[in-house]
Amino acid sequence: MEDATPHELPFTLPVRVYFEDTDAGGIVYHARYLYFLERARTEWLRDLGFNQSELQKQNVVFVIRDMQIKWQAPARLDDELLVSVRVDRIKNASMVMSQTITSGNVTHVSATVTIACLQGSTMKPMAIPQDIIRVAK
Repeated sequence: MEDATPHELPFTLPVRVYFEDTDAGGIVYHARYLYFLERARTEWLRDLGFNQSELQKQNVVFVIRDMQIKWQAPARLDDELLVSVRVDRIKNASMVMSQTITSGNVTHVSATVTIACLQGSTMKPMAIPQDIIRVAK
């Protein structure tokens, strides 16, 4: 299968920074950004009409294969963030996504994430379901 050409406009999810997301100085703890990125990918998939628990029942799971992340500016307690997901490339059994976490004109984090599609029972690569490819591109 050839690479599919994805949507140009990213999916976005608003997130507020809570006390639990911060360190003692009120700055978002570096690992917490990964939670925000994951939540946005999950909601992106849900927005496309696919619930992860239903996919698991169909023996389809998505896992992180690779992530490149750049922390650019700190976010702080009570900040309102916008977490985006844009699919850059879809292959037979994987997707490459660009994600950012911003507030206003400030980019806090940028990441490139490779997601692999696996058969839940064996944890071996499998083709991404055509229904997902059709709406994700």
